[in-house]
Amino acid sequence: MSSHPTHPDVLRRLRLAAGHLNGVIGMIEAGAPCLKLAAQLHAVERAIAASKRIVIETHLDHCLEHALSSDGEAARAAADEFRAIVKHL
Repeated sequence: MSSHPTHPDVLRRLRLAAGHLNGVIGMIEAGAPCLKLAAQLHAVERAIAASKRIVIETHLDHCLEHALSSDGEAARAAADEFRAIVKHL
């Protein structure tokens, strides 16, 4: 399993988002107003988006940068990975 120094931060953010999402589910079950639900769902989305940004930036900074500095097949594979990861932006 690959691990980067940023993974603990990503895990922390995702665990917070998961807890927040469970709270939103409880709010829906309790009949909370739509305005409050929308605001809380927006917060969950932002937490997940921030986590995704960190993962992508880490991949670009560490994995692809190293591979692109090499020749041949590794560089081609890195370019293919870059094309694949930008689909998630």
